[in-house]
Amino acid sequence: MHPEVTSDKPGMCPKCHMALEKVKQKPEQHGHDHDKHAGHSPNMFKQKFWLSLLLTIPTLVFSHTVQSWFGLNFMFTGSEYIPAVFGTTIFLYGGLVFLKSARGELAARQPGMMTLISMAISVAFVYSLLVTFKVVSGMDFWWELATLVTIMLLGHWLEMASVQNAQGALNELAKLLPDEAELIDGDTTKKVLISELKVGDLLLIRPGAGVPVDGVVVKGSSEVNESMLTGESKPVAKKPDSEVIGGTINASGALTIKATKVGNDTALAGIMKLVEEAQTSKSNTQILADKAAFYLTFVALGAALITWIAWWIAGASAGFILERIVTVLVIACPHALGLAVPLVTAISTTLAAKNGLLVRQRMALEAARNIDVILFDKTGTLTKGEQGVVDVVAKDKTRMLSLAAALERESEHPIAKAIFQYARGQNVPEIHTTDFSALSGRGVRATINGKSVYIGGPRILEERAVRLDAALRAATKKASDDGKTVVYVIEGRNVLGAIMLADVIRKESREAVATLHSMGKRVAMLTGDSKGVAAWVAKELGIKEYFAEVLPENKAETVKKLQTDGSRVAMVGDGVNDAPALTQADIGIAIGAGTDVAIESAGIVLASSDPRGVAKIVTLSKKTYSKMVQNLAWATGYNALAIPLAAGVTSALGFVLSPAFGAVLMSLSTIVVAINAQFLRKVRL
Repeated sequence: MHPEVTSDKPGMCPKCHMALEKVKQKPEQHGHDHDKHAGHSPNMFKQKFWLSLLLTIPTLVFSHTVQSWFGLNFMFTGSEYIPAVFGTTIFLYGGLVFLKSARGELAARQPGMMTLISMAISVAFVYSLLVTFKVVSGMDFWWELATLVTIMLLGHWLEMASVQNAQGALNELAKLLPDEAELIDGDTTKKVLISELKVGDLLLIRPGAGVPVDGVVVKGSSEVNESMLTGESKPVAKKPDSEVIGGTINASGALTIKATKVGNDTALAGIMKLVEEAQTSKSNTQILADKAAFYLTFVALGAALITWIAWWIAGASAGFILERIVTVLVIACPHALGLAVPLVTAISTTLAAKNGLLVRQRMALEAARNIDVILFDKTGTLTKGEQGVVDVVAKDKTRMLSLAAALERESEHPIAKAIFQYARGQNVPEIHTTDFSALSGRGVRATINGKSVYIGGPRILEERAVRLDAALRAATKKASDDGKTVVYVIEGRNVLGAIMLADVIRKESREAVATLHSMGKRVAMLTGDSKGVAAWVAKELGIKEYFAEVLPENKAETVKKLQTDGSRVAMVGDGVNDAPALTQADIGIAIGAGTDVAIESAGIVLASSDPRGVAKIVTLSKKTYSKMVQNLAWATGYNALAIPLAAGVTSALGFVLSPAFGAVLMSLSTIVVAINAQFLRKVRL
């Protein structure tokens, strides 16, 4: 995660506390993996810039050309060599970094920006040296060379600082983990480094403290802020058996947790791995920009050659021709073009991570803007995948729920727990029971105030030989047709009412579907449940297109069916039995994977279970692509206009672009691209 951290022996990274991985020194990579800034840092360029600037001042002051501009003459014996001495020092000190990088580009057979810069400053240096030692006659370029190298260093310093700032997601994620944890040792606690923790350790998480590892609550209750990992701003309630994620912040209550995942196995480690993969992966736009920058290098070389031939035929002096060639080489550098997409990529990856959107494949995010159909798997995606009360039919709901809660209080059955939790949430009066007994396969009974009370399914009605009134019979029939589970409450031989249960729809799902519809997207749903259940969920969410009774192995066929008319499909599933469909879709989005982010079949992973993240993906995709296009348009448009100026087409009008001013323009174009990319940070998803 932090390649700058190295050690000659195994250990833990001091920044993210993950295990250091053994690396092998690889030979120079050939092809498209060459990094023009390998081994560079903003601080290096910063130091070189300031020292070069300091040396540039006397180079300018003692230049014959500069003095003539201002009508000055304060030369002394030997002062004519000052520009040569300082110019040579600047070339060897400040320009060496460009020469080394150019050698790397040429070794990788990928000439580019560094090659052009190196050619420009090398030609200027060699020619100026020959003029100074009177090997050839003409005007030297020492002050132009000094300002050229200095401005280039400034531009690269700003570029590297922007990229490093944009790629700060990994460092920000690493900062979420505390350095130490409070390990419970018998009746006391002791502070230990989180690198020393093991699965099964009991940890005390005090109010306001960070959770050091993934775990499960064994004691206490509190609320935990998970926004830094899931994008969900509302604190999440935690109680015994609740899962907690390393890197989140505990609120007001103390929690005792049992560590379940440590080190590289934690959710945060998985998220950091995905962020790193996303920042190093390339999108189609990035590949296009790389090709454009590659070919622009040859365009620049061709333009320099044509400039030399044209001015030589026109009878221009060698100094003028050389100045034009150097200016063309400098101004044609694909600097802004090379930065246009990577900087946007880095910023969008950071923005996505902050909103709980983990981009595994850059191409998936880029393609999201053109998606036509969003296909949701129902269970665990639009619904919670657990039974919950969705309706209650009774003349006296409060009394019926009180009786139901009394009978279901001690049961571990999922339906019983759902009824009890719902009743408790309605704040119904508490009633005590006696003579409790379970009726195998039918329900339960108990005595309350001397009367027998039963709760169970349709078989309990047959056993008690009771009949439903017309209203209740109609309500329960409709519920059954919708695929809901119906539970009846009977007191003696009187049916008090019915409780309907179903897979609980997430409260965020309605907003998610409505938002996608407002974006002009088709929303469809597939499920292995019955048609009744699918129809009910689809109606509740406003989804018109749904596929029911689909087996897991046939989900990919449903995706293919939607793709037959040319529609581009995004499949949203839980990443378990949806893997084939996620792979078949144009984009696979895994949801609800906050503690298991390494889902290979998905291009994008939602760290939370909130389906509203799908709309955020589409929005981010559109905004990111827009910024890329803007930057590419500026970078290519700038070169198209600047190269003819550098070649001297306006010399007849009395305007000639100097190499130094060309370097200013080249650096300015890079700054414009960098600033434009930064505006992406202001996007609200």
